[in-house]
Amino acid sequence: MSQDVERVYTINLGKVLLSPDNQRAKRAVNMIKEFARHHMKIEQVKLEEDVSHLLWSRGIRHPPRKIRVRMTKTDEGYVLVSIYEGEEKSIEKEEKKAEPEKVEPELEVEQEY
Repeated sequence: MSQDVERVYTINLGKVLLSPDNQRAKRAVNMIKEFARHHMKIEQVKLEEDVSHLLWSRGIRHPPRKIRVRMTKTDEGYVLVSIYEGEEKSIEKEEKKAEPEKVEPELEVEQEY
């Protein structure tokens, strides 16, 4: 019987910019692990490959400022951090569809014969 705890967080990585530019992506990885240890109360943290690719996608000098992650506490005694791809995108699309389209009034042009 699995009693996994799953939470979604948006982690601000702005303080990464205070570190030297040739160490920023490494620092971002460490910040995510520290955040997970603090909030999930478990020392062992594992990052999924997708999270690592996202952090390193723009190189070591320019990691993203924010990242939205899902943290799952497993029965094996570690926290698994993965990218959150949630309902936000679908909600935004539904809101756009719900707005009525603006109808421009047609102007009648009188033609002379």
